[in-house]
Amino acid sequence: MSRQKPFPRGDKTPFFTIVTPTLDSERFLDETMRTVAMQRDDGVRVEHIVVDGGSTDRTAEIVARWAHPDTRFLPGKDTGPADAINRGLREARGDYLGWLNSDDEYAPHALLRSDYILRRHPKASFCFGHCPIIDAEGREIRRFVTRFKNFWFPLSCRTVLRTLNYVSQPATVFRRSAWEAAGPLRTDLKAAWDYDLWLRLWRQGGGVPVPHPATAFFRWTPGSISGANFERQFREELDAAQADAGTWAPTSVVHHALAHAIVFLYKHVLSRSPSPVTEGRVDNDPPEAVRIPEHEHAEGPVS
Repeated sequence: MSRQKPFPRGDKTPFFTIVTPTLDSERFLDETMRTVAMQRDDGVRVEHIVVDGGSTDRTAEIVARWAHPDTRFLPGKDTGPADAINRGLREARGDYLGWLNSDDEYAPHALLRSDYILRRHPKASFCFGHCPIIDAEGREIRRFVTRFKNFWFPLSCRTVLRTLNYVSQPATVFRRSAWEAAGPLRTDLKAAWDYDLWLRLWRQGGGVPVPHPATAFFRWTPGSISGANFERQFREELDAAQADAGTWAPTSVVHHALAHAIVFLYKHVLSRSPSPVTEGRVDNDPPEAVRIPEHEHAEGPVS
């Protein structure tokens, strides 16, 4: 039996722009670029803009290895990742936009499936998929965090998003028109510029989840932004939620309590406990626990 695509493509070729901010990221950049490039195998047009903040390693060489008419390399100084992403998004030509950090990865068919969901929900401003967390070796870790986020997908709405951030950035795609209306990433934020953008994008039409399997993989290491700055991340997310809903709105009060509870958990419990992992690497396929099955085309539309 011949293998079918997970979702049918529309009459118009989907056009995505994916921005990758990078600075001395040679360790993981090659795999990141590979997983972006493989999206083109589905007949999706992908403009990949790599924004480099002044790398002194093999970053330029790795980008050149993945040369393509729709791949661009933009070197130059910036004030940080959010500034670099904004620069890339301003250069974007695609109808759908997103960014994939230089250590994260897409799953097979991620962009084709995102296009399908956004075509089925024409009023939605963005979509977001499941996003397991992997370590430096490509092994799945922190499954409880992934399960916690996935729990909220069926309940997804603006009220829930104001209460906690269950949207994983690598698995998120938004319409160009919505981003232009919402505005760029806030460069004054250190760790929550994505959550702040989700709240603003929701005003442009809301978000819709992409059903299983995963569409991306987020790499967590102790030195990553969310690893080294988790306290600031939750503080900034609370500030963004309060700015969106009001300081004493019920959602803000619940968000405040959850943020303090999660920070306490991270500091006093998780730091002492080894993270569970699955065996094997994420190479040509996702981890075994979330690998896309051969019968993936039968997963069906979102009801």
